[in-house]
Amino acid sequence: MPSREPAGAEHIAGPSLDQLTAARADLVAKVRSLIPSGDVDENQVAANELAWTYARVEAAAACDDWAQATGDPTARAVAGAAIIEALEQLGMRTTLSTIGRADHLEWIAHNPPPAELGAAPEQRMLRATFRDFARARIAPRAAAIHRDDLDIPEDIIQGLAELGVFGLSIPEAFGGLRGAADDFEAMLIVTEELSYVSLAAGGSLITRPEILVRALVRAGTLEQKQRWLPAIASGRQLVAVATTEPDFGSDVAGIRCRADPAEGGWFVTGTKLWCTFAGRAELLMLLLRTSEAGHRGLSVFVLEKPAFPGHEFLYAQDTGGVLKGRAIPTIGYRGMHTFELAFDRFFLPDSALVGGQDWLNRGFYLQLESFAMGRLQTAGRAVGLMQAAVDSTMRYTNERVVFGRAISAYGLPKATLGKMVLRLAASRQLSYRAARLVGRGEGQMEASLAKLYASRAAEQVTRDAMQLHGGMGYAEETDVSRYFVDARVLSIFEGAEDVLALRVIAKSLLRPG
Repeated sequence: MPSREPAGAEHIAGPSLDQLTAARADLVAKVRSLIPSGDVDENQVAANELAWTYARVEAAAACDDWAQATGDPTARAVAGAAIIEALEQLGMRTTLSTIGRADHLEWIAHNPPPAELGAAPEQRMLRATFRDFARARIAPRAAAIHRDDLDIPEDIIQGLAELGVFGLSIPEAFGGLRGAADDFEAMLIVTEELSYVSLAAGGSLITRPEILVRALVRAGTLEQKQRWLPAIASGRQLVAVATTEPDFGSDVAGIRCRADPAEGGWFVTGTKLWCTFAGRAELLMLLLRTSEAGHRGLSVFVLEKPAFPGHEFLYAQDTGGVLKGRAIPTIGYRGMHTFELAFDRFFLPDSALVGGQDWLNRGFYLQLESFAMGRLQTAGRAVGLMQAAVDSTMRYTNERVVFGRAISAYGLPKATLGKMVLRLAASRQLSYRAARLVGRGEGQMEASLAKLYASRAAEQVTRDAMQLHGGMGYAEETDVSRYFVDARVLSIFEGAEDVLALRVIAKSLLRPG
């Protein structure tokens, strides 16, 4: 779309963030009065509304910080629109009329901020490197991988390994790229560019290693770090994570798949579900029950196995142990394959227990820390997917002529495009802010907040993209149909949105003091 100047200052400035934060404080106080005990199950509806309102306010605040830092007119316009949207969702009137707000959104649609706006030079270089790789090596095969549910080609995996993608969060001492400081913004940038071309065959490849790496860096013995971290960093051993079970999804503390003591190690028996990439991966991170003490009876293990292509596998040990894997057909998120795993007295040596005896029965807490990485990654994946949907829709609506005019020339499509750009930018800035907090050893709740907001935004953005493509949006020959079915999984895995809203975000906000 051609750029133009906004008609007046009100299209950039918008309402004050102070007004929004005051309204949020009032809402927190009101919900606390409804739930004085802080037990979110007493009023789940109110607690859920609190979590979502908090997410919208924080997204607006992150955009405002970005606008202040860059001084860019489009960033200020996005921040103003985010504040307006959050205020209206709080039921508050704003100074902009309906017509004025539509013009505000039109300005944003005409001037979408580039992904690298406000980025440091090294971040721009990193983005360009992975953008070039993703669009040259992954994009041409993304549609076929999705439609035929193919394995991810080995040359893609090896190409990413050569770029160091699996070592982004691994310390340099163990073969990774991480220096003295944790730069999780870099991880998000890489995730965005890979997810832009394919959620499953690109952006999700680095989620699982990031989760296991976090656990190993935090609790692994020196021998475990020396054994696994260099292999992960180089791509010699790929990673899958097995936590969920048939009767226990988000209720991690209730899992039953167990590890029973044996001479020199443990026998694993039980079932795991929704274990993405379990066939191809050589390392499985397992959360297993090692005592009956509820969440205090769980431990983290690493299982080493051969890589198996395809949709099912059988791994039999000489000791008689068996691990069977069966891929579960899904409507989207194909390529990595998501498995059901069945363990029958599968033997793990003592060295497989992450942290050794010091971390026996403490795996729940270790897994929770690792979840922050998975959720932050999911926010990045959502942003990359949204960017692809926005770019595709911008091109299509400029080229497609209806009733003698391009679709993008009509008021309603322009407002829809403006909302798409707004949700994309807000999700990106909220995730970057969470990444900076996680890098300082904080941000557990903020990572969940970014995941909650960005995942729902991705569903909305890809749905709008499909709608603006009309009938072609429903055809598999256009990428937006893939974006839509891929986006739907984001609110489900790495912490279902209802559980995050109630038991992570609202619970944190309602905690006394």
